[in-house]
Amino acid sequence: MKLPLVLLADDDVLLHRVLAFKAIQQNWRLVSAFDGAECLRLALVERPSLIILDGMMPVLDGFATLRELRRNPETSAVPVLMLSARNRETDVVGALDEGANDYLTKPFSPAELLARVSRILAGGVAA
Repeated sequence: MKLPLVLLADDDVLLHRVLAFKAIQQNWRLVSAFDGAECLRLALVERPSLIILDGMMPVLDGFATLRELRRNPETSAVPVLMLSARNRETDVVGALDEGANDYLTKPFSPAELLARVSRILAGGVAA
């Protein structure tokens, strides 16, 4: 059985370390990107089961990255969980309207992130 592949696109190195550890515990594989352009490239090459996407990153922010993911037929159906310190209703609703499957505001608890990831990977959120 092939393990689900999660692509984490965030410029926070600590979050990558925490999720790398959690991925092993949860039986996922993790691929890391540190900016939006790298995320777009890896999404095409790696074909992830889920993309966890930070809203505020260098090169190409997460909101622009989300729009590009949804425009490309090869990545348009990949579930996306947005993470962002932007917690205004317009930011959350805007990301959901652009095609994010879920939105989690920073700071968040690792347990809540893991629960959302597990639910999406289990098919609990429509792509």
